[in-house]
Amino acid sequence: MLKVLSVRDHADGIVAQVEGLADRNGAEALKGARIFVSRSVFPETDEDEFYWIDLIGMSVVNKDGQTLGEVIDLIDTGPHCVLRILPAGKTAPVKPDEEILIPFVNAFVGDVDKAAKIIPVDWDLDY
Repeated sequence: MLKVLSVRDHADGIVAQVEGLADRNGAEALKGARIFVSRSVFPETDEDEFYWIDLIGMSVVNKDGQTLGEVIDLIDTGPHCVLRILPAGKTAPVKPDEEILIPFVNAFVGDVDKAAKIIPVDWDLDY
């Protein structure tokens, strides 16, 4: 296990100083490594903010009460995120054209119910 001493944003990623790595060669060996952070150190979110990990696995239900499916991932498009939904009745993996993609914006997404794990959407089955 590595102990991270400091972290800062850099270009499209982050740069971290790790205990025991004093030179660039040692750091280069870790380039691309996955970093896991304990949920207990996540900062609290505001009422209308969500960590992606909290949205993954939630059911997506439209205004007519139809279950569209389950969130399997999100896509970061820059201006906003897009929910990737595994359609109800399907099992992963599915072809990209079988996924339901819904922009995670107020125009389409209602108040997320964290307790019930439901994301209400204004989206029809045939979109």
